[in-house]
Amino acid sequence: MEIVPLGPGFAAELRGIAIAEVADQPALYSAVRAAFEEHSVLLLRDQRVTDKAQEAFSACFGPLERTKVASLGEGTHFSILTNIGPNGELVPDGHRETLVARANQLWHTDSSFKQTPALASVLSARAIPPSGGETEFASTRLAWQRLSEERRALLAEAFAWHDYAHSRGKIDPGLATAVEQTALPPVRWRLRWVNPANGRPALYIASHAFAIDGMDQAAAQVLLADLIADATRPEFTYLHRWRAGDVVMWDNRATLHRGRPWPADQPRHMVRTTISATAADGLDTMRVAA
Repeated sequence: MEIVPLGPGFAAELRGIAIAEVADQPALYSAVRAAFEEHSVLLLRDQRVTDKAQEAFSACFGPLERTKVASLGEGTHFSILTNIGPNGELVPDGHRETLVARANQLWHTDSSFKQTPALASVLSARAIPPSGGETEFASTRLAWQRLSEERRALLAEAFAWHDYAHSRGKIDPGLATAVEQTALPPVRWRLRWVNPANGRPALYIASHAFAIDGMDQAAAQVLLADLIADATRPEFTYLHRWRAGDVVMWDNRATLHRGRPWPADQPRHMVRTTISATAADGLDTMRVAA
């Protein structure tokens, strides 16, 4: 396996391996896991992706999430991100799936609004447009390093509240349905996630975050927006331009990501599997004060 750096201090391409091999080869899994812990974003090109292969690869890293209510793929291990309707037609502007795509163009980390947040996501390209539709990443581990000592001390013990309806409301007040809001009440997480594999801290922030314990809500939202803006400055991001057969995996504890727009008359169909975080991934330290 060859590791080729991609981004500014994070993200790497893994060459010479197939996702179908990882589940059957413990030594290969160990090498991929080490690369994941080190680089946060991994790219594997020219993969023969099937649902079965993607599910088996993802399950190596931990328990798989069930896709949330009111989503394409609900109740399965697959989250479907597409503008292709059930009969093969492209959905019109203003359709729920186009609004979901716009919401996914906000900087976020997957599942921070859930009772069990995500360790990692695995996204495969099944149909990609000729232009646009990229996915952009930023390292919140490197963003933490850039903070002043004073701000790190403040944030290390702080807790933020995350709410799915908050981020969706930025796009359309009705995008988060009543069923979703009931199933996904606000949750509280520490603003710093320390990786137990290497001891490296990262900011844990997202478009879903809306409040910080002990702060006026308006001031907290200004601070959260400032933290996201600094973490995602263009010189600190990696823009992934998809090719057929690409599989990208990222660490939700240590990155932000967002989708990019593409022409409305072009199909795009992506499939995501999401691995839930466990105590071994540092989850327990996110729930309680030090």
